Amino acid sequence: MYQPAGSKASSIEPNWKVLIYDGYGQDIISPLLTVGDLRDLGVTVHLPLMSDREPIPDVPAIYLVVPSSENVDRIIQDCRNQLYDSYYLSFISPISRNRLEDLAMGTIHANSVSQISKVYDQYLNFICLEDDLFIPRYHDVEMLSYHALNSTDAKDTDIEVIRDILVDSLFSALATLGTVPIIRCPRGNAAEMVAEALDKKLRENLRNSRTCLFSGDSVVGGQFNFQRPLLIILDRNTDFTTILHHTWTYQALVHDLLNMELNRVNIQESSSSEEIGASSAKAQKPKCYDLNSDSDSFWSFHKGSPFPSVAEAIQVTLDEYRNSEDDIKKLKSTMGLEDESLAVVSAAVENSLSNDHTSKLSSAVSSLPELLEKKKSIDMHTNIATALLEHIKNRKLDSYFELEEKLMSKSSIGADLEKYTTTLRNAGVNLTSFDYVKKMKSFAKMTLKPSIASDSKSSVGQVFSRIMKTGSKFVMEGVKNLAFKTKDLPVTRIVDALMESRSIAEIEDYRYFDPKLLRASDGSAAHTKNPFQEAIVFMVGGGNYVEYQNLIDYAKRQTVQKHITYGCSELMTASHFLQQLERLG
Repeated sequence: MYQPAGSKASSIEPNWKVLIYDGYGQDIISPLLTVGDLRDLGVTVHLPLMSDREPIPDVPAIYLVVPSSENVDRIIQDCRNQLYDSYYLSFISPISRNRLEDLAMGTIHANSVSQISKVYDQYLNFICLEDDLFIPRYHDVEMLSYHALNSTDAKDTDIEVIRDILVDSLFSALATLGTVPIIRCPRGNAAEMVAEALDKKLRENLRNSRTCLFSGDSVVGGQFNFQRPLLIILDRNTDFTTILHHTWTYQALVHDLLNMELNRVNIQESSSSEEIGASSAKAQKPKCYDLNSDSDSFWSFHKGSPFPSVAEAIQVTLDEYRNSEDDIKKLKSTMGLEDESLAVVSAAVENSLSNDHTSKLSSAVSSLPELLEKKKSIDMHTNIATALLEHIKNRKLDSYFELEEKLMSKSSIGADLEKYTTTLRNAGVNLTSFDYVKKMKSFAKMTLKPSIASDSKSSVGQVFSRIMKTGSKFVMEGVKNLAFKTKDLPVTRIVDALMESRSIAEIEDYRYFDPKLLRASDGSAAHTKNPFQEAIVFMVGGGNYVEYQNLIDYAKRQTVQKHITYGCSELMTASHFLQQLERLG
């Protein structure tokens, strides 16, 4: 699903072109392609659709937009103004017949029909954040929120709009994957509503041979695939604990504390301002970082690791870089080139007779671009980790995490519940969110086993205390002795049972849909007992990186290789979900 620009594109001389996008198109492209990737693909200029744009003659333009009436009108205006030589229109979702006719009439009146080279229905109505993580949208995500789905003020038409948006997004993701899954979902909630509508949409597409998007669904990624995946659509009401739980894996912490959005994080970097004035105060300079698993090997490998392990890995990687740098300096000194620039060193290596020193230096010089890129990655993750440490220290998150782990380690806190709520109310804490949860389900059903338990004698709070004492130094004494035993979260246990076709109490009444069957069944029973090797898990009502990482870790632990893709209507932090509960309460 996640396919950034490859090496093939850069090896072919590109045709220069202009990319025009709306807000939705920008959100789709942003996590996947950098400016450099676009340039390799021949895109020299990329501009918002609604911006004031100057004509660029003799250059083709590619439009990536939703087929709204406003966007269609603006495309017609561009044609009328002769902004570009030719137009390739890629609509994120299928354009309706009426708007297609409006586009045709508009281009006829603008005398530019011959300039419309291609019109595509791309089925790209989703945002791919990782190769196994996607969300429906980033713009107007509030209308897909848990609050919007569960508000007493929501009308039937509002719920239907949400359902249709989620169905269109899931359908687009399946069309991109080129596969028709088996669908499972619980009864009596929003997940069932989405599953029923998606099953119907898939059936309609499969029955129409002229417009069917899944005619070659047995061939995925150029290889035959005879086993269909399992699509598990779940409702957020299935599990409140995970969405409110905090963890200290690297990616989840960056999202929670640094407000990562579309794989981009902005942090305030401290820099000395002595050059500006006499004061030694620190000036805050914003820094923007893109976290891409495809181009950043450190992020790809460590994003799911506990933060202390990440901090140690940063120090190890930094030491390796410094050792490589020292080796180059020693070789330059041996050859009498210690004060020379890289260009002079390269020339000297080329002109000198072959010997042990020159061959080693030549190898070191050729590896310099890789080293510089590695140093750039180290600096970025050092700054991000430092920002995380500041948040942990300033907000005393060590004490908070320690208390949360203690509460979750108890089999039941019913006896202490009244004491906790009284203390919080006396402190002026708004408990409307808790009151809403109590109305939704009994507290006994909500009480779950802890998702992460420590096998070490050191507590969470003690470890965070060590982190804070180290400041910007990332080698933390005692971290290696701290081991965490990962336990499956409720959603992961449900996914495991459904993929292995095992019966557990939580899935006894789950519905079953097979869009490929000629007759739609009532979905009351499963028709297959074979285990699944691939699953797509979609959470209606919002999800988080904790849930995503737990599913990925589960798949990696299996003896038989499994692949799980996670999606949710909205990626939320615990505080964001708590705010929605307060509004509902």
